[in-house]
Amino acid sequence: MSKELKEKTVAINPKNAFAERLWIIIPLVLLIGLLATLIYNHHAAFSWNEFIAGFNQELLIFFAIGVLAQMVDGTLGMGYGVTSTSFLLAYGVSPLVSSTGVHVAEMFTTGASAISHHKFGNINKKLVKNLLIPGVLGSITGAYLLSDVIDGEIIKPFIAAYMIVLAGIIIYKALRKNVLKKKTTRLGILATFGGFMDSIGGGGWGPIVTSTLLGRGRHPRYTIGSVNTAEFAVSFASGITFMIFGGIQGWQVIMGLILGGVIAAPIAAYLVNKISRKPMMIAVGILIIILSLRTLSKLL
Repeated sequence: MSKELKEKTVAINPKNAFAERLWIIIPLVLLIGLLATLIYNHHAAFSWNEFIAGFNQELLIFFAIGVLAQMVDGTLGMGYGVTSTSFLLAYGVSPLVSSTGVHVAEMFTTGASAISHHKFGNINKKLVKNLLIPGVLGSITGAYLLSDVIDGEIIKPFIAAYMIVLAGIIIYKALRKNVLKKKTTRLGILATFGGFMDSIGGGGWGPIVTSTLLGRGRHPRYTIGSVNTAEFAVSFASGITFMIFGGIQGWQVIMGLILGGVIAAPIAAYLVNKISRKPMMIAVGILIIILSLRTLSKLL
């Protein structure tokens, strides 16, 4: 049998076709189930009067943050949590509400991003599977600690400092000229640490995981698509943990980030291989440093 005929046979294999559909079906089912659960359990706490009253004010600000953060994350493979959390903290939102809002919103935005990256063929499925479980375990641990053990106000300056470190990593990765391709080892440890810091700090999955993989010479398109796809499971796990132990706070934050992120996700996935990464990474890093320094100056 010729190579071309084998490829055609694989392509029309019902098992392969079903497995391919699962990459879209699973995120859709989880998101529909999540939406139904949120509506059923929290409809009484959600005030339409407050929502409408704030539509022209805070909601639009959070919507703009959601669009910007998702465009950054979807095209660079990093920066959603860092960007959105930096803006929210600078705007005066508390660490717990910021991290909860970001991760509940990410449950929807990363789902849309995962489906979009799959549609545009940006996924390395083996890499996704290696990152998935360790990332989920790390994110659950971090979310539990922030919700039930650690006082968010006490660690607020440390989170701002952590954001500056992440921004520095982004800029450093952008300025590196020669990247030698190395074999990636200890993916589980990398994913666990990335998931933990992402939950407890409100961001970090992309800057830690994506930047490390790109720094080892992995292909940007498939690295970004794969890390963003794995991030759906990481965000889903941490979001559920936040809801169980800390409840849901800050509906304006959550709604604004979800609407902005879902709209921006397919656009970002389309642009992932069409933009110049270096100037954008530098610009994002500088912006995050400025915002974090502003937050630190208010606290200190």
